[in-house]
Amino acid sequence: MPTTGERFERAVAIMARLRGPGGCPWDREQTFDSVKSHTLEETYEVLEAIDNRDWDELPGELGDLLLQVLFYAQMAKDQGTFSIDEVLDRLANKLIHRHPHVFGEVKAETSSEVLRNWHRLKAKEKEKKEGQAESGRTAGALESVLAGVSTSMPALMEAYKLSARAALVGFDWPDMDGLFQKLQEETEELQRELEEFPVLGPRPDSQNIAGAGQPQEPEAQRQRQEEEVGDLFFVLVNIARYLSLDPESALRKTNRKFRRRFLWMEEQLRASGRGPEQASMTELESLWQQAKRQERDLGPESQLANGRDGG
Repeated sequence: MPTTGERFERAVAIMARLRGPGGCPWDREQTFDSVKSHTLEETYEVLEAIDNRDWDELPGELGDLLLQVLFYAQMAKDQGTFSIDEVLDRLANKLIHRHPHVFGEVKAETSSEVLRNWHRLKAKEKEKKEGQAESGRTAGALESVLAGVSTSMPALMEAYKLSARAALVGFDWPDMDGLFQKLQEETEELQRELEEFPVLGPRPDSQNIAGAGQPQEPEAQRQRQEEEVGDLFFVLVNIARYLSLDPESALRKTNRKFRRRFLWMEEQLRASGRGPEQASMTELESLWQQAKRQERDLGPESQLANGRDGG
């Protein structure tokens, strides 16, 4: 049987062949920018397989994600900037350097201590790389605890990371009660804001399409409402963090649950030759409750008549 290293070298060699002379025309045409969208897609397919606990599918999805790494490394090698060897060396060195409690003499008995050490080391690494210590920076000063939280990541993930970083230095709610009080406070602030513009919501003459046919509210008011809704999201993300839950994963699962139930509703209506737009809100609500009961009675694995997330 081939070793893990031999298997990895085979994958690297295949990627090099695809990009090399006489290889695949499509692979040879790709650039760093053209591959980016595929990387994001493959990442979400890995997450979907994990959410579905599809252990048969997950190895294939992880392989697709690894392909993205091999693709970038081969393109870099083609242009003479770096290779997969440098990627692996940097990864191994980083893992050793950032785990001094495993490979060194540092003591870290809890996950919190590990995270504090991790972020402290990251800040020092960035300071050294940018040469800030030699450019007038106060000796021994560290970067912001928020350094390294990218503004380009999904908003829920960014909110989670920002609040988690702040919590490392004690800027956090003392308990869940405080979070729920904050949630109530933000809800009331949004309600007060909406009192100034009471005609929001779907109108009967717009076929229940939210926002259709409504007078436009002042831009300043829309911005205040957006801010209040954002504050609500931020508190909810912190509730998820407090419960050690990933808000992105939680919302993704709710999205799929909604999809399953709505598709089931459409199937019931289709049996009578109708669509949801031809049913009353009362009938739709009744079907929705039936879908919920069926999922609850048959269990989460039923996926409503064995449908896989609607697709």
